[in-house]
Amino acid sequence: MKLLEEFREFLMEYKVIGLAVAFIMGVAATNLVQSLVNNIIMPIVTAFIPNGDWQNATLQIGPILLKWGAFLSALINFVILAFVVFMIAKIVLKEEKVTKK
Repeated sequence: MKLLEEFREFLMEYKVIGLAVAFIMGVAATNLVQSLVNNIIMPIVTAFIPNGDWQNATLQIGPILLKWGAFLSALINFVILAFVVFMIAKIVLKEEKVTKK
């Protein structure tokens, strides 16, 4: 029984449940942002790319094949996700500052 009690204390002390919830929400937010980029933003960008196949765009330099389209997609995903996290943090921190006064 002592082992179960220690395990419960571990869960409470390190806030493991909250961390698990945050991780799950992060995965869901990542999927949402990827969908936004791939299905909304990039079709607009595709109109400005000559062949329109931006995710498979490559650059061959001798034996080296650079997949710049896949990198562009990952970069846009990152920037949007970072901005969303920034906005959420800004809102949450603003509310904490108000309640501390």
